[in-house]
Amino acid sequence: MLASLGTWKLAAAIGIIVLAGGALLLVDTAPEARFVEHRTGEPQDSPIAIAAGADGSIWFTIDRADAIGRLRNGRIERLPTPSRNIEPLGLAVAADGSAWYTDLAGRGITRISSAGEIARFVLDTPITRLGRLAIAPDGAAWFADQTGYGMTRLKDGVFTRYQIESTRGGPYGVAVAADGAVWATLQSGNQLLHRAANGTSRTINLPRDGAVPTDVAVGADGAVWFLQFRANRIGRFKDGQFSDVEAGRENAGLSGIAVAPNGDVWFGMLRRASLGRLRDGHIAVFALPRDNARPFSVAVDRDGNVWYADITGFVGMLPARSAGAR
Repeated sequence: MLASLGTWKLAAAIGIIVLAGGALLLVDTAPEARFVEHRTGEPQDSPIAIAAGADGSIWFTIDRADAIGRLRNGRIERLPTPSRNIEPLGLAVAADGSAWYTDLAGRGITRISSAGEIARFVLDTPITRLGRLAIAPDGAAWFADQTGYGMTRLKDGVFTRYQIESTRGGPYGVAVAADGAVWATLQSGNQLLHRAANGTSRTINLPRDGAVPTDVAVGADGAVWFLQFRANRIGRFKDGQFSDVEAGRENAGLSGIAVAPNGDVWFGMLRRASLGRLRDGHIAVFALPRDNARPFSVAVDRDGNVWYADITGFVGMLPARSAGAR
């Protein structure tokens, strides 16, 4: 459980993570930025995953809490859940404003409407181990199903499992492109998984051994961006080619990744209490207001504001103007 792990053990639990291509090291400390932070209210709260809704609402999961968080109009709300959340790593907001999240205690996926109504969808396994979650253009929820050694789709209340054609697995991150293609990371396999909208799938070996990819996101141009925790690099895959950028000389504990509307790539840096921004091959580091901050997940809203879930008990935002929106 995340709450029972120290910060460094937590980082190891998600897969401590390079790629061929240009091994660039272009890292600068950004000018002091003005963050807006919200204390979640309960001293034991540990925000884990975060997602931005089209209506401006920001949702976040809370480890070992019987509630899910939502930030609206500058105020945090706690919406009750049927049981305590355990390692709620997966979270996404659908077009109708409902939030979907991985529910280990409920052994499946839970949907919570904007009004707080709960619907639970239970898997057929006695134990579940789930990673990240994403919503496809058709409304289906896709999630990394480590228990089933594959990717699982939930649509219209029906689960469909797709086993990974790899001798090594460990799915963790998942993202869905605008064309409906699903991308996932296979930590122990050191691979990317691509499942096209027509149902064909393939695994792609990373050029660097032992990269252990974790979070993944897809840009509007179709580029696939992913974290390499152990190698301390941000990887990119497009048109069959890999490239990457190093995030510093020391391992920053990369966690969470999101692509902004302007193409900037944002990620959390657990060990540096910072957010990172990758733009045009150059990384800028934005130090958070607290030295003990641990940004585990990030999201970018419709206006270009960058949000993060800090496991030490905060939900924060870097306004678009401070983020250097262009």
